[in-house]
Amino acid sequence: MKTITFTKMAGAGNDFIVVEAAALKGINLIKLGRQVCDRTNGIGADGLLVLDKSSKADYRMRIINADGSEAEMCGNGARCMAAYIVQNKKTTKKSFSLDTLAGIILCEAKGEIAHIRLSDPKGYRASIPIDINGREISVAFIDTGVPHTIVFVDQLETIDVSKIGRIIRYHNTFLPKGTNVNFVEQINDHLVANRTYERGVEDETKACGTGSVASAIITYFKVHPDVKNKTGAAMDVKTKSGETLKVTFDIHNEKITNVWLTGSAKFIAKGEFYFELRA
Repeated sequence: MKTITFTKMAGAGNDFIVVEAAALKGINLIKLGRQVCDRTNGIGADGLLVLDKSSKADYRMRIINADGSEAEMCGNGARCMAAYIVQNKKTTKKSFSLDTLAGIILCEAKGEIAHIRLSDPKGYRASIPIDINGREISVAFIDTGVPHTIVFVDQLETIDVSKIGRIIRYHNTFLPKGTNVNFVEQINDHLVANRTYERGVEDETKACGTGSVASAIITYFKVHPDVKNKTGAAMDVKTKSGETLKVTFDIHNEKITNVWLTGSAKFIAKGEFYFELRA
């Protein structure tokens, strides 16, 4: 058994266990992620965040999902890591870079509010027909660091996110990587409500940062179908937790750039976790 120091954090209801790579020598991150995220026999979280050194950026973040898989990017997790770095690494930079599998992102944090600039989204498709239990529906798709499918709905609170989300997550259209699934209700031209089935957690979470960004961008193009250039496009996204995340971005020749996500990054607890090496 090995003792590992951890910090538990939450971003808009998405909760994470933050650890530093220097203390994890010889430890299997897949096993560690599964153990610490277990809500009965572990600490309980949506994911494990590992802070490491980087040769390409100021810091490196690895993201291990609750099922042990490694994610390319996590918006709420990155905000939590940004706040953790400011509090624990005493960085003198207002903005610092974070190396992820989805590319290098830019971070800022003050107290328990953090801002991150994501890598540029890709793969945008406004309308994809898919068959769900014999019924054809149209969904949208965009990769905001990880793949996201958007389903516009009415009466969001009545949707069976876990059941329908799981079907779309594993749909043949999105193989082999699968997709995260966002059910989005447009409130007005500046606000949407979003519920997300997260790949890797394999269930609905209280919030999803990259999903909020995906929902914001897709909705903005839905509201402004002819937009080709725009500086400071903005959309607020209300998450299941009740917190509203702020998303801003630029559009240049129909390409989406300079995407920023702003929201909470709360410190919940610090402690020691007893990792079972043979588990």
